[in-house]
Amino acid sequence: MAAAAGRRMGPSWWGFSPALDLQVHCESIHSLPSTLTGLQGTIQHLTSSDGLPELNILLVGGGDGRHLLKTICQASRWPHRKLKFFIIESDLELLARHMLFLSLALEHPEQMGLQEKSELFLELFGNSLIRSKTANYLQEKSELFIQCVTDPDYQQCVMPFLNLSSIKFKERDELEDIFKFWRIADPKLFPIDKYWDGKNRRHLGTRYDSRKGAYDWDLSMKLHDRGAGVINSREYNYWREKGVAFMNREGVYDVPNKTLASQMVVPQSSGKVLTRGYWGDITTSPYVAFGIETEEKSLLETANGVHVKSAQEIALHNIISLFHELATGKVYSVPASGQAEAELVKPVGDYKTNGDQTAAETIEEKAEAEDTKQSKYKGFITLNNVEIHFLPLSWVNELHCKGRFTNFFNLLYFSSSMVHLLKPEYKVIAASKATLVLELTKFMVDLQADKVQSYVSIVTKLAQGAGFTSDEPIDWKTHYIARFERGDDSVELQTAQ
Repeated sequence: MAAAAGRRMGPSWWGFSPALDLQVHCESIHSLPSTLTGLQGTIQHLTSSDGLPELNILLVGGGDGRHLLKTICQASRWPHRKLKFFIIESDLELLARHMLFLSLALEHPEQMGLQEKSELFLELFGNSLIRSKTANYLQEKSELFIQCVTDPDYQQCVMPFLNLSSIKFKERDELEDIFKFWRIADPKLFPIDKYWDGKNRRHLGTRYDSRKGAYDWDLSMKLHDRGAGVINSREYNYWREKGVAFMNREGVYDVPNKTLASQMVVPQSSGKVLTRGYWGDITTSPYVAFGIETEEKSLLETANGVHVKSAQEIALHNIISLFHELATGKVYSVPASGQAEAELVKPVGDYKTNGDQTAAETIEEKAEAEDTKQSKYKGFITLNNVEIHFLPLSWVNELHCKGRFTNFFNLLYFSSSMVHLLKPEYKVIAASKATLVLELTKFMVDLQADKVQSYVSIVTKLAQGAGFTSDEPIDWKTHYIARFERGDDSVELQTAQ
């Protein structure tokens, strides 16, 4: 599978494993605490800058930014330190989505409330179709991002936590083109409903006419059997059919989500052509990233063997919790009112189509769109002691040649789609006692159980080749990540000996 992952696939718009607070995994991999109070440990072997310890994290193929967001949002649970993230992605569209999600998470409370922010995030994160109000927000933010990638001084003024200095001019131009495409209002430029159905037909082949049975099989025999039982058939089947995963508000979801557009060279009758389309996941779902685990265990309760809450509700709670913690520095508590969230709007009972929209809703949406257009930029929540560096994809094979990264990274993360890029040279850039986290394929619906099992052996060999070992067995049936630790045999120590 690592070898298979090496072939060109579409972008990983969402991950195939739940979001991680990466600081947890910098502790000894043998003794992770089970409670929040036990997390206040001390991470050793960190360099210091101005007396403040630094944690240098390399993310290769994180895709949706879930690990980045969760680590930043929960930073207040840990001893004070500077967090430096270095991000490499397979597609520039993923870096563009990183900028979108970061800016949305950091929207000032006066600009956007917690509930609205969380719902908007999930809508842009996992929906093929979005509401017109959400599309207006995306167009507005695209203007900001265009200024950021074309004017470094402006970018440092509004998003000082983001470092684009390593991105080449050609890549900046391509990012600008991506944001300009997002800014265009014409929905005909990206008919994602057509792309989705076409990809679904190609994937299912002769099973397309009986696709509901195929959806049910994948859900019950793959996702449920592998630990994602909270995803219910109604939400999963609707996502498989339409590509819409999160519908927390009454409204019409009919505008293509242009952040899911990317370009790929595909063979056609005239030869290979660079084609824009939807090239992402259509089987696993966006629910895995935020919707199948939660610290609020009451949301995982069952009645007569059926989960009371849906993956949509759990995802919304988790995002609200993360954004609340980011803004306040305090862990979110479910209100005692009996509702899961304050003024929580549950996923709607009946999905609406264009024909269901009332005149009143149309007037309301137009008014909201005008308010959005006229709103003034109020700045972002201050993000102290966090640096986020975007690196070119080409650097994935060059990091060991750059002196600044020798014995540098305290934690290295590779997604399942990019783990084939983990080479023996990575031992040069790993710090002493560094941790390597590799995403497994447990929740990849398209892989049979024997492939999921054999994948563990493949990535273990890759990790060992890069100088990492694990003293704990990796259970392919229960684990969705594999953790490895590097000893004190860093390049610097070897030289000294």
